[in-house]
Amino acid sequence: MVHPPPQTEWHMEGNWIKNCSCDPGCPCDFNAAPTHHYCEGMVAMEVADGRYGDVSLTGTKWAVTVHFPGPLHEGHGTLQPILDDSTSDEQRDALLAIMSGQSGGTMFQIFAAITETLLEPQFVPIEFEFDMDGRTARFRAGDILETESEPIKNPVTGDEHRALVQLPDGFEYQLAEIALAPTVKSSGGNRFDHRDGHSSLAEVRFSNNN
Repeated sequence: MVHPPPQTEWHMEGNWIKNCSCDPGCPCDFNAAPTHHYCEGMVAMEVADGRYGDVSLTGTKWAVTVHFPGPLHEGHGTLQPILDDSTSDEQRDALLAIMSGQSGGTMFQIFAAITETLLEPQFVPIEFEFDMDGRTARFRAGDILETESEPIKNPVTGDEHRALVQLPDGFEYQLAEIALAPTVKSSGGNRFDHRDGHSSLAEVRFSNNN
């Protein structure tokens, strides 16, 4: 009997942004259909601590833009990976292996299963600003992706409104601050320009070892 080679052990933890075309409070987190039926947006991570085998991933930054024509579980997604251009060749190989789902990790395996088209990765300078408590963030990847997050405002008083989503068994995050994404715009392989959408800000940990 032939056994497949063991997967390289890896983990990543750090700051996480998910900004998309849904209204704040993204229905996808509740297994409901996206606000506009389709889903377009991005996720990004700034790795505070990470390793893929002997390759350190600490300090790396990456993102993915997505387009799904309907609810995510129906598949047919188009994804484009974006990596900071300061990553080494070894880090790029490691991150792309993780993002492809081929190296395990529940979230990445799920996205691999619902992705129909994987676009060529882009390597550009990445700017990543993140304040989870303040519910603010800013992300820019060269000239191909930009987004920001700010607190949701009460429509009557203008006061900041705070909402948390807790998913104890979530494969993406367990606890997220919910914010407003004034803009999420991509001119890469996935092209979109959405205003006043959903934003999740979280601290996450992913691995292929529980």
